[in-house]
Order: sequence, then C-alpha cells, then structure tokens
Amino acid sequence: MNTGLLTYSLSGIGAHLVYFWLACAAVAVFVAIYVTVTPHHEFRLIRQGNTAAAISLGGAIIGYTIPLAKSVAQSESIPEMLLWGGVALVAQLVAYGITRLILPQLSSHVDEGKTASGIFLAAISVAIGLLNAAAMTE
Repeated sequence: MNTGLLTYSLSGIGAHLVYFWLACAAVAVFVAIYVTVTPHHEFRLIRQGNTAAAISLGGAIIGYTIPLAKSVAQSESIPEMLLWGGVALVAQLVAYGITRLILPQLSSHVDEGKTASGIFLAAISVAIGLLNAAAMTE
C-alpha cells in the first residue's frame, strides 16, 4: 500500500470534521429556531404519532440542509459557509411565514394531524431549499 497516497488522502480529514460538525450544529440551530417559530409543537406531536408534524418538520430539515450542503461544498472558509447557512435559514423561515399568510389554518391542520398540510409544508420547504441552493453561485 502506498503510504504517501494514504497520508495525502487523510490530510483533509481535519477540515472535513470541522465543516461536518459545524454543519450538524447549524442544522440543530435551524431546528431549534424553526420549532420555536411555528405555533405547533412538532416534537410533542411527533411523539404522539402525528405524521403531518413529522413530514412537515422533516421537509423543513431537508429544505434547509440542501442549501447548507451546497454551502459546505463550495465555501472557501468557515465564515462563508456559516453566512450561506444563515441565508438558507432565513429563506426557510420566510417561506414558512409566507405559506402561513396564504394558508392561515396550516399549523392548526398539522396540529390536527392532517397529512395533506404536512406534505404541502414539506414540499414548500424542499422547493425553497432547492431553489436557494441553485441560486448559490461560486
């Protein structure tokens, strides 16, 4: 085995771990903020078996993580990655707010376990995440 190649291959492990754990922390921060902003209590509802809440929160996490992953992949520094992660967070919160303005009963429907509302909210989150990631240029 070529130890030089192995050494070279592992040389980026430190940066990988830093970016990975910062991205994981960013997802945790996003979830904490998102569940604070929404009037329904996602974790309580999920514990009770509310599928609409699980789909809705899962979609929001995916919708946030897509542009965050793009940010990790293309950023040249940690501050730049965190900046774009912040942009992604704001985009998700704005999308949720606009969706609530258009459909004011959305959160109460998620609370009631209406799966259609959870799926729609998840779809909005993922769509915004995809568009946000695509708009991030190098």
